[in-house]
Amino acid sequence: MTFTLPELPYAYDALGPYMSKETLEFHHDKHHKAYVDTGNKLLEGTDLEGKSVEEVVKAAYGTNQPLFNNAGQHYNHIHFWNWMKPNGGGAPPGLIAQKIDEDLGGFEKFKVDFIQAGVSQFGSGWAWLAVKDGKLAILKTPNGENPLVHGAKPILGVDVWEHSYYIDYRNRRPDYLKAFIENLVNWEHVEKMYGEANA
Repeated sequence: MTFTLPELPYAYDALGPYMSKETLEFHHDKHHKAYVDTGNKLLEGTDLEGKSVEEVVKAAYGTNQPLFNNAGQHYNHIHFWNWMKPNGGGAPPGLIAQKIDEDLGGFEKFKVDFIQAGVSQFGSGWAWLAVKDGKLAILKTPNGENPLVHGAKPILGVDVWEHSYYIDYRNRRPDYLKAFIENLVNWEHVEKMYGEANA
């Protein structure tokens, strides 16, 4: 199975004013495409050809850093586009809200802690809501790493590489993260991934 660049699930201008058409054109058409193209070149001739992206990510971690970097970022971005939607954000649906209450001290505390994970990730990386040992956990990872390689299953992630926000927010990463949580999150995709993580 070669990597393929997915279409965005909305128009390039659909996430404004929180994420601009220009950001999505650069981020999806240039950055994500580069991870796909480079990942496919690095996959050629390896025993991982034909494996799912999740399998490639896990197998390449710690053994083939260039392939891991590109496969990890491909996986992360496949979901990142779906973790956002026009008129997103707001309160999560019932089951996710209940788990956030039980495991993370409520939605308001979750928002603060999730934003802080993204703000405090030094350099490039991601902040995550993941299922680990049956409970929700907030994690952060550098570069293209994700919870799959740390014994957890991601159900929400936000990209804090500068190419994800610099056009729209310059160096105001906290403002980008606040806008992501309050106005962009597609809780339906989070709920779907939570179901899959517990299947």
